[in-house]
Amino acid sequence: MFTPYVLTACMLGLLGIADQIPPQPEAEKPVRMPSGRLQSEEILKADHARSLEDSARILKLAEELKIEIEKNDRYVLSLGAIRKTEEIEKLAKRIRGRMKRF
Repeated sequence: MFTPYVLTACMLGLLGIADQIPPQPEAEKPVRMPSGRLQSEEILKADHARSLEDSARILKLAEELKIEIEKNDRYVLSLGAIRKTEEIEKLAKRIRGRMKRF
């Protein structure tokens, strides 16, 4: 089926492709803290705590925003309400960034 020329061409092609493939990095050992815990676990724990704080702040701001919108007329736009929405958005982006990191 395959002639020696076809097999040689295939081998040369594979060798040429093999030279272009970057070497795989060796598996790195996980970094440990002086306490013996994994650094990645400590980072995850700290990120979780910050996300909980930020989400509590978002909830508080959302409640304040709702009260402020309810007390104003439909034609009144307060700067405080705009600032609160911007703060909510900033906190939500911060939480999303932490979640996407790992």
